[in-house]
Amino acid sequence: PIHRRLPKRGFTNIFRKQFVEVNLGRLQVAIDDGKLDAKKPVDVAALIGAGVISKARDGVRILGKGELTAKNVEIHAAGASKSAIAAVEAAGGKIVLPAGADA
Repeated sequence: PIHRRLPKRGFTNIFRKQFVEVNLGRLQVAIDDGKLDAKKPVDVAALIGAGVISKARDGVRILGKGELTAKNVEIHAAGASKSAIAAVEAAGGKIVLPAGADA
């Protein structure tokens, strides 16, 4: 049989967490369109309500592509890239990560 003749390749981790990735540019577009309020904390529920994401999966990870110009934005996420954290802090906001989260 072919499944015995072909070599096994790779490994699939069934316990891997799948995060929804959101770029800073997408957040800025949602704020500009009035779908997100920059004065309130931006969390998973706010992103789903604004239509930025459709499912929460295992959490939201913020990526640094794009530019965030909104001031004093507080983002609650499961993870964030270092460039995203630097860009948000440069705009005067902050990213709140759970304890032990990767940055």
